[in-house]
Order: sequence, then structure tokens, then C-alpha cells
Amino acid sequence: MLLGSAIAENVIGKAFAGSKSSYKKSKNSTTDKTKREIAVESLGLEPLCEEVLAFFSERGISRETVQRNKVMQKRCSITDQISIAFTYWRNGKLISCKYRDINKKFWQEKDTERIFYGLDDIKDTNDIIIVEGEMDKLAMEEAGYRNCVSVPDGAPPKASPPDKDVPPEEQDTKYQFLWNCKEYLKKESRIILATDGDGPGQALAEELARRLGRERCWRVSWPKKNDQVEHFKDANEVLMYLGPAVLKEVIENAELYPIRGLFRFQDYFDEINAYYHRTYKHDCGVKTGWRDLDDLYNVVPGELTIVTGVPNSGKSEWIDALLCNLYEGYGWKFALCSMENKVREHARKLLEKHIQKPFFDGRYGGPAERMSVEEFERGKQWLNDTFHLIRCEDDSLPNIKWVLDLARAAVLRHGVRGLVIDPYNELDHQRPPNQTETEYVSQMLTNVKRFAQHHACHVWFVAHPRQLHHWVGGPPNLYDISGSAHFINKCDNGIVIHRNRDPEAGALDQVQVCVRKVRNKVAGTIGDAYLSYDRATGRYVDIPKPNEGK
Repeated sequence: MLLGSAIAENVIGKAFAGSKSSYKKSKNSTTDKTKREIAVESLGLEPLCEEVLAFFSERGISRETVQRNKVMQKRCSITDQISIAFTYWRNGKLISCKYRDINKKFWQEKDTERIFYGLDDIKDTNDIIIVEGEMDKLAMEEAGYRNCVSVPDGAPPKASPPDKDVPPEEQDTKYQFLWNCKEYLKKESRIILATDGDGPGQALAEELARRLGRERCWRVSWPKKNDQVEHFKDANEVLMYLGPAVLKEVIENAELYPIRGLFRFQDYFDEINAYYHRTYKHDCGVKTGWRDLDDLYNVVPGELTIVTGVPNSGKSEWIDALLCNLYEGYGWKFALCSMENKVREHARKLLEKHIQKPFFDGRYGGPAERMSVEEFERGKQWLNDTFHLIRCEDDSLPNIKWVLDLARAAVLRHGVRGLVIDPYNELDHQRPPNQTETEYVSQMLTNVKRFAQHHACHVWFVAHPRQLHHWVGGPPNLYDISGSAHFINKCDNGIVIHRNRDPEAGALDQVQVCVRKVRNKVAGTIGDAYLSYDRATGRYVDIPKPNEGK
């Protein structure tokens, strides 16, 4: 709900009329109270003495500015102590008064209407500046800006949750001054929020932007102090230490207030520059560790790779081998949601690949020596440091939301860089009665991709093809995946793992890695790579080329 908008006047009318809200109407409306009328004479206000004028002068604010803004003083008849009186006017009539004593204690006249300080200065303007305090309003005038107002009640300790509705007028007590000044805010096409740079100041800016319309708002960035770490706090501080010219420059350099989900390309220029100069850490991804495959497929953080292949083709084994390579080359950590593997079996396979020795003696009749107890113990520590298991230990099947929630925790808590979901058909895929499987798969993969992109985590998702009985032919197509064509349509990379089963076609330990889709052309291309599988250790190695090593 917005107090005003430069886009459509009817938005304003609806907002002030009180559009639908989750808030219930209060019986005790703040607008029902009778406001007290005040006057300079009845409040006992008097012109500023030279001592108070000197106070303003020390803060860079001239006699002319305080007099034009009708800043006055009030003297206590008992103690003779003087308090500064900031008078609030609307159409030439005194509406309220706010006081400040020598200890910087503030209070306001009771039962008076809350309005902007300096309200009459924005009566005939299209651009306005909103600051957090009266001193900042006066400082802006020293920099040449009279079209400035200050909020009357300071800043909140923190902003409301972004998904919480703006209260209706009668319950929006903290920001009643906005509703009381709504006629002044309808026409402004540019509102610069120059609130304090601390947490409460930023919270105030957010609350103002929510009510005024982010599309109309700009925000300022206060300059850094000499140590180049701490920033100046507000307009008056900039005026005091850097002068009116710098304060004017700050306002001239105000930036568009960010709108969640709406960006310009300049917001990404640093990333685009790094991409062009090949210094962006995510541009080409990281190498797989296999010579021929590196020309076709690189692992890019934030992408989704779909891996498929006929049963017993080595899909899971190949992913495990890839993870070991990524650890050895780059120190990556991983989250494993592998429902088809028993934990002890999965540990054995990973240890064999990492240590490059069989877990047991005489594995597959090979001559290789079994890993020693010392190697086994070191390997266990490596498993514990490198992998985090996502497993559902009860009788129910996990759904994709459950998996992604745990993966998110693993990323944030343990620095995980890769997630394996193996396989698709071992997840719970209950869907609403009116949703088709194709629609469900599309929505699920969208959620997986959002997770990957948001957390810069590469996801490998294993999906089986439709049942292929007595298969002896070539590798299946990505469109053969059971469930939906969206597996190929939505993924960033599509890979088919295919093991040779025909002795006449070549060695039985030969594995074909078919890269069938690469969305990021900088990171790879479509093609086939061939690896040799070592049954004793589960490792995949490059097939020597003719005359290689001679």
C-alpha cells in the first residue's frame, strides 16, 4: 500500500481510501482524537538569543536559515533554562512544536497533529528531500535545498518484516505524519531519502519507501571519514566537517532506491567486467580432472547438471569419481542425498577412489593391494571432512523441499560447494490432483535451480531413463528420461553415462561420457569423452591416445 505514486494517480486515491489489509480496524482510531490548537504566544515562545544562535553557527547553520524556519526558544520560568523550539507550520498556521534542551533531550507539545517539519517548503515542488531531524533540514538549506522536510519522531529501531502489510491509516501511528501530509506527497515524482546512516536511519528509509512507493525514491550515501571505514552520520555532520558544497554533491549523487527483483545492468558491471577479463571466479567453472572431458564440460557453481544412463552404466560411480577429483583439485566439500546407496557401501566406493586401493583383498580378482589400516583411518577423516549426508532414516520418502532445506544448511554451516541428488525416483513426488507430472517436474527443477544459483552450489541430479529391457545398443537420449522432457529443457548441463557391454565393440571397461547439453558455452560444448574404468578401485582414468607417452 503506497501513500503516493508517480505512475498512476488512482493508486494514491486507493491508498488513502484504505485498501484491503490484513489489519483489523481499531476501535480507538488515532484520527478520532481532537487536536489541540496552539500559538506562538500561548506557548510562550520568543526569538533566539545570541547564545543559541552561536550554537547553530557552530554547526554551520546561519542566522538567516534559523530565522526563515522560525526556530525559536522557550525559557523555563523556574530554572531560566532555555530550550530550542522547532516550530511546525502548515499553510502559515502553527500546528506543533518540538523542543530540544542542552542535553539533547527532545519532547513535543502534547495532543498536537504530527506533520513534517518544514512542510510549507514542499508545497509547490516536484522533488523533495526527507531527513531524520530538524538540524538536518536546516543543514540542507545551507547547501541550497529548501525543498526538504524532516520526520517529527525520529527513526524506528528496525524495519518491519518485508512481507508484513503496511497498517491502514488509523493504525499507522508511528507514521501518522505521512497520512496527515498526504496532499503534499501526491505530486512528488522524486523523493530523496537522506536519513541517518546508522541502522535505525536505514530502517526509517525502508519504512518511508514502503509507504511512498520505492519507484519514486532515491537514497543518499554519506561520505567516509578520514579513516575510510566509518561514514559520516547525517546531513548536519557532513555540513560541519566537509562544508555545503560536499553536502550538495551528496544529494546530487543520490541513487535510485533499490526495488527487490528490479535491477539495471550497471548493478552487475563488476561481474560483467570480471567475466570479460576472465577473472570472474564462476565464469568457466573448474576442471573435471579428465583431459578429454575438460574440453566439453566444466563444473560451474550455481548450475544444474542432469545425469542419466541405463541401469548399471555407472552414473553414481562417475559422479563419485568427479567429486573426488574436485576435492583433490580445488578442496570442494559436498552434500550427498544418495538414497540408493547404503552408507557403508557409499563410504567404500569413495574411499577406494580417494586412496586408489581396494577396500577388500582380491577385489574382482585384481592384484592390487588392499588399503592399509592407516590409510583407512586417514580416509575416514577425509570422508568426515569432505562429505555431509542428507538421509531420511524413517519409513517415509523425502521430498525435494526437505532435501533443499538441509542442503542450504550444509552450504551455510559447512561451506558445501556441490550437492548430489541420486536418484529422482527415490524422492517423494506427491503433487496436487490438478497438477500434471510435467508441471510438477518443471516446478521442482525451477526450485532446484534457484537453490543452486542463490548459493553458488553446483547440483548433480541423477534421473533414470524409461525402462529399457535387454538393452545392448548405444547411449539413450536425454529425452528418454522418465517423467518429463523438462529434465533436458530446464537443466544447464545434460550428461549421459554409457558403459560398453559388447566385447566386439571395444573394451568392457570403456565408459562413454556423452555431453548432450551445455547452456553456458564458455564452460563447455556438446561432444563425447571416453574414460577407462578400474573395477578394483572404482576410478576413471583417461584412455591413452595413440603414441602417447612414447
